[in-house]
Amino acid sequence: MKKIVAIFLVVSFVAGSALASCSVITGSFEESAKEITLISYDAFTPAEGIFDDFTAATGATVRVVTAGDTGSMVSKAILTSGNPEGDVMFGIDNTFLSRAQSGNVLLDYTPVDESDVCLNYDKAWFESRGITPPQTFEDLALPTYKGLLTAPDPVNSAPGFAFLVASIEHFGEGKWQNYWKQLKANGVRIASDWTAAYTIDFSGSSGKGKYPIVVSYGSSPAAEVLFSETPLTTAPTGVVTATCFKATEYVGVLRGSKNEDLARKLVDYLLAKKFQESMPTSLFVYPVNKDAVLPDVFLKHAVRPTTSSTPSAEKIEKNRDQWIDTWRNIFL
Repeated sequence: MKKIVAIFLVVSFVAGSALASCSVITGSFEESAKEITLISYDAFTPAEGIFDDFTAATGATVRVVTAGDTGSMVSKAILTSGNPEGDVMFGIDNTFLSRAQSGNVLLDYTPVDESDVCLNYDKAWFESRGITPPQTFEDLALPTYKGLLTAPDPVNSAPGFAFLVASIEHFGEGKWQNYWKQLKANGVRIASDWTAAYTIDFSGSSGKGKYPIVVSYGSSPAAEVLFSETPLTTAPTGVVTATCFKATEYVGVLRGSKNEDLARKLVDYLLAKKFQESMPTSLFVYPVNKDAVLPDVFLKHAVRPTTSSTPSAEKIEKNRDQWIDTWRNIFL
């Protein structure tokens, strides 16, 4: 199912196919009076033509600049705080929000979407071997699941860090460390980022890798159905709902933007119904605009757990460095 890669990566915006009102680049940051720059993470793939109405209303094109994983994006924004490389930032989530706040990155910010970071598994892999998929955090440390899990590095990957925090919330301080030692002994693969984990390592995605369990999202099954090469009535991947972390992403005007008024108009546009309704099938997240209608593929195949781990941003910021340092020491 190679088409799914185009959903999560920015490969669909290659040279020569950039949109009239939106181009995705990773280099020059020069601005013009008729252009506004939106900075986001690498997997930001807005729907084709979605910024046309904004351009028609304001006369300004939207240039999308990708800046790596969420952690890398925030780190770059802190280094350029007050003299940013763009005008609006999309995608700082609740695991990195307090870091952006302490770095004085944004003039203001607001929630723009929600999602759930959860374990996914390849249904066909488990069915063909007569093995029951994991149901809990604890299952992953059992011999049955040895060498089956791939997870993004939590240092710079937002979903990777979210999974780490969810495990800390589940086991508690003083106990989670032993759990990760067990995962290491049980052959967990730590991928460089979500893209590598899901699209290369995971057996249930286009990469057809050798790991049937992956840290991804509750909405990933909907993406697999939507972009399957053959029509599907059921999703080929499942979600372990007991492992989920509720992620909220934010959008805001970057402090020092040279186009502050226009930047605020772009934030309003991103929160309006049309853009919000485009997100489930382009970014595979839930809109925060209550008037936005979810598409059928999302309603049928995206999995939204009744409970998810949701520690406060303050708790995360207070403990982030300690958690990361401890995790790193385990995997040295």
